[in-house]
Amino acid sequence: MTSGGVILHIESLNLKGFRNYSDEKINFSKNYNIIYGENAQGKTNIIEAIFLCASGRSHRTSKDSELLNINSNNYSIRLDSIKNSEPLSIEIIHEKDKKKIIRINEVPLKKIGNLMGNLLAVIFSPEDLAVINEGPSQRRRFIDITLSQIKPSYFYDLQQYNRILLQRNSLLKEMQINKSLSNTLDIWNIKIAETAARIMKTRYEFINRLRRHAQNYHSILSSSNENMRMDYSSSIEIDEYEDVEKIKDIIIKEFERIKYIEAKRGTTLKGPHRDDYEIYINDLNVKSFGSQGQKRTVILSIKLSELQIIREETGEFPVLLLDDVMSELDYKRREILFDCINNIQTFITCTDRDIFNKKEFKDILFVNVKNGNTIVE
Repeated sequence: MTSGGVILHIESLNLKGFRNYSDEKINFSKNYNIIYGENAQGKTNIIEAIFLCASGRSHRTSKDSELLNINSNNYSIRLDSIKNSEPLSIEIIHEKDKKKIIRINEVPLKKIGNLMGNLLAVIFSPEDLAVINEGPSQRRRFIDITLSQIKPSYFYDLQQYNRILLQRNSLLKEMQINKSLSNTLDIWNIKIAETAARIMKTRYEFINRLRRHAQNYHSILSSSNENMRMDYSSSIEIDEYEDVEKIKDIIIKEFERIKYIEAKRGTTLKGPHRDDYEIYINDLNVKSFGSQGQKRTVILSIKLSELQIIREETGEFPVLLLDDVMSELDYKRREILFDCINNIQTFITCTDRDIFNKKEFKDILFVNVKNGNTIVE
């Protein structure tokens, strides 16, 4: 996983008015960065800020207002890194009740999609258990965030699909009052099918790759005692080997088949927004029958697979963000994890720094966090 490719590492992070940070700059190691301290001191806020610079969104909230320091009406994040020996800076500025500004190397971006792919990051946090424990929207969100990083075109397709979906749903509702509007539904069916086909095809391919890698990692983590598999569940039955045009035709035919049902309910019943995937261990659904330990091992397998796929797709090693998960892994799984991420810049939050022995790690940095203030050791 660690030979060749684009080299990127984060040099520093400057937080102003962000969460519980007033004005703090932190310099990092190229390899391991252990961010430790008591609970509720601001460790996760550092991880969150880095991920925000990679994806344009927080992994904890969809509301920018929640990221503001209680004593501030604006926040700014500046991340300075080196990518292939060239400086790369990412800056995010948000003022209360205003649209956030994103700059790369001082140049403002016109679209958030232009941020994708500049800084690749994989995050593993307690919130990731929602991928297993909660509904399909959480599982789709995981796929969408990863694919948006490695395929900016996928991000734009998602945006377009969601806009068309809103308009089509609005039309279906209006048709309940004015039935003559049904004459325009075919046009919207074609529009939504074009983007839906590309999204579904990309998701199928991604799930297949994820399945292969995750099965391998899970076998290693479970000492070959468990067999893991992932099944993609599409709301429209398609053959994963069909091309995009064929998938589009299948979607259009399906909309034609259910048009009276959709008109009655006033909403779009099929499409990528209804898709899901399920995870099994030894043929038992992990959501229903898996232990907490099994669920964490599944998520770890998926995250390691995500690292691998990003590396294969982009030629770049993403930074790895491990938020409050080390204490949940036994010694053996921690050892396997570190073997897999050797030479990848890694950020780890924890309450106990003693689980890390400086002699066992090359270029390790400790950052002690106390109430929004940091001390680098």
